[in-house]
Amino acid sequence: MAAVDNALIVGAGTSGLALAVLLARAGVRVEVAEIKDDADALGSGITVQGNALRVLRELGVWPQVRASGYAFDSLGVRAPDGTLLAEIPDVRTGGADLPATVGMNRPELTAILLGAARSAGARIRTGLTVRSLTQHPRSVEVLFSDGGSGTYDAVVGADGIRSATRRMIGIDADPEPTGMGIWRIHTRRPASVERTDLVYGGPCFIAGYCPTGPDTMYAYLVERARVHDGLTGRDRAAHMTGLSRGYGGVWDEIRPDIAASDRVNYTWFESLLVERPWNRGRVVLIGDAAHACPPTLAQGAAQGLEDALVLAELLLRADSPDQDLFDAFMDRRFDRARTVVESSMTLARWQLDGVRDADVPGMMRTVSALVSELP
Repeated sequence: MAAVDNALIVGAGTSGLALAVLLARAGVRVEVAEIKDDADALGSGITVQGNALRVLRELGVWPQVRASGYAFDSLGVRAPDGTLLAEIPDVRTGGADLPATVGMNRPELTAILLGAARSAGARIRTGLTVRSLTQHPRSVEVLFSDGGSGTYDAVVGADGIRSATRRMIGIDADPEPTGMGIWRIHTRRPASVERTDLVYGGPCFIAGYCPTGPDTMYAYLVERARVHDGLTGRDRAAHMTGLSRGYGGVWDEIRPDIAASDRVNYTWFESLLVERPWNRGRVVLIGDAAHACPPTLAQGAAQGLEDALVLAELLLRADSPDQDLFDAFMDRRFDRARTVVESSMTLARWQLDGVRDADVPGMMRTVSALVSELP
């Protein structure tokens, strides 16, 4: 018997939709409230590590992900001029029967998960969010932005790094900027791009790209964070084009695409770690609402997917969503998520501080070994 008969999930990102699939297919009545009108248009490129693929396989969507994305098993390190310095076999953190990494277009991943959630029986409500939460001993009363209301056995806040759910339940935690900003573009894939290649050096902390499909990839440049309020699409394209001139090889091929684009994106890297517990009563946080980190280890989505898997397992085998259940959730998730956040931040600080003798490979091996274990 499951601990809940019905549940509300706030946010239709990867962790929220994954949880919706797992609960709905087990017979729980699930509603997902997504503030945006078009949930499957969220985001740009995403790097999906093996431990995330392990969860996606459990959701039953791995064949679709494999067909939509671009799988690879190594990481390239290049000099700023494009010369290959090292090709490093990547750890298959999801197991030997899954690739180490899949690059894909984030909206395609969201669309796959939306389809799976609907097929499992979840009700997806877009253009809607939560205005208030009132907790009772055995339920949570929810007032929605459209004036409607509902009563649920549990509410899950999967509404991102600036989670309104987090504020509503009185958790005082805000994301902090790391000091880095990232310029990104989704563009055509030159035939030579068959994996993620990274450059540490040149005018940016990191210059990288990742294939996302047969003909597409996303490319990114990470520099010290700066205020870019009021920049037009043309201004963003011009700035990223200028930074890209510090790099050769593939960057020479895609530079005209960057210059002509009106879809260059710029955001700051931020971090967040909510101290345990991530719940107040029957309302619990998962994904970026509870923990977020710069993508220096490409583990953000993976950790949110693991949250969904563990929480679903506990909710489906317990008798009640009591504090013992949420403490068990913390016992399995908090230290693992903390290690990923802290390690990601350490890598960012090493780059910001110009540390030359840091053991980056050692840290990456440690995290890979951790996330290779089942959550």
